[in-house]
Amino acid sequence: MKKIQWVVLLAFFLNTLQTTGQTASFASQTASLDRLQFFLDDRPLEMTVATDFRKMQSERKKGVYQNGSVTMNLPGIDPITEDIRLYARGEFRRQNCRMPGLMVNFKTPNSPVLSPLKKMKLTCGCGPSSNEERLLLTEYLIYKMYTLFTDMSLKVRLSKVTYRDTREKMKEYTQYGFLMEDVDDMAARNSCKEVEGKTFVTEQTNRKQMTLVAIFQYMVGNTDWSVPNYHNIKLMRSKEDSLSLPYVVPYDFDFAGMVNAYYATPTQELGIEKVTERLYRGFPRRMDELQETLDIFRNKKEEVFALVSGFELIKKNERDLMLRYLQEFYTTIENPRQVQKIFIDNARTQ
Repeated sequence: MKKIQWVVLLAFFLNTLQTTGQTASFASQTASLDRLQFFLDDRPLEMTVATDFRKMQSERKKGVYQNGSVTMNLPGIDPITEDIRLYARGEFRRQNCRMPGLMVNFKTPNSPVLSPLKKMKLTCGCGPSSNEERLLLTEYLIYKMYTLFTDMSLKVRLSKVTYRDTREKMKEYTQYGFLMEDVDDMAARNSCKEVEGKTFVTEQTNRKQMTLVAIFQYMVGNTDWSVPNYHNIKLMRSKEDSLSLPYVVPYDFDFAGMVNAYYATPTQELGIEKVTERLYRGFPRRMDELQETLDIFRNKKEEVFALVSGFELIKKNERDLMLRYLQEFYTTIENPRQVQKIFIDNARTQ
């Protein structure tokens, strides 16, 4: 009788250990998916996104979700497969790309582990070719570059993504993409909240931050942005001062000259023929203001160049082209006459 009791107790003990282990494992997986920590990890993750991509491509209404699933391979964690919802985003890419950008909503009733990630943008290559992937990796580098200059920037995480069509109407392929931090999380990191639905002209924003943004856009050769139209920018304001001037946060750099995408063309009104031609779209600043901001760029030069030169997912000859493009900017800002001409004399006035 005692022998039977010991067997029962041992079985109960082992079952308790197994259950506790499963619970701890589940808890550790969930903890590792804290959204802030998720973007502090630079290790690329692997994902498989499955949905009816043909249906998505034919959907012309914005923001219409459809069901899908994702398998996520995070470093040190067993692969996780759960249901998600997603939709195509981006005006240009929805109309012109085989694979548009995606909004992925991890928070569904059938996603207990991935739900903490909530919603994130997934930036995809316009198509499955290696050239499309190179363009995307260059845009990823620009996001990483901008985080070197300010915490008021959207963090990104590189992901190797397999796109699988659930109806087998599109050939499966794998390509690098990147997930983007949610705007609310970025604002919270900076004790701010997003501003929406209010019209601001460029000079109604935080002057110092606007100067940084405009010069950064000049550095990477990006003219595809506008404050009044909220075009490829987000605005956020201090939680402690609801009347303060909002901070400008740029995103979406695929039209930048540094990327030099085959589909990117500048707006005719700007007077430049190709996106690789730099044009300063900021307003004039005093020379002392400019030099204060340009010192930030000077101080970060080594980190910027190290970021690009060490990114081996892009071929060396292409990295060299990017470095030469960046060096042109740094040569310019060391020339006082050029600084006066570009950022003061020829700056925007309206």
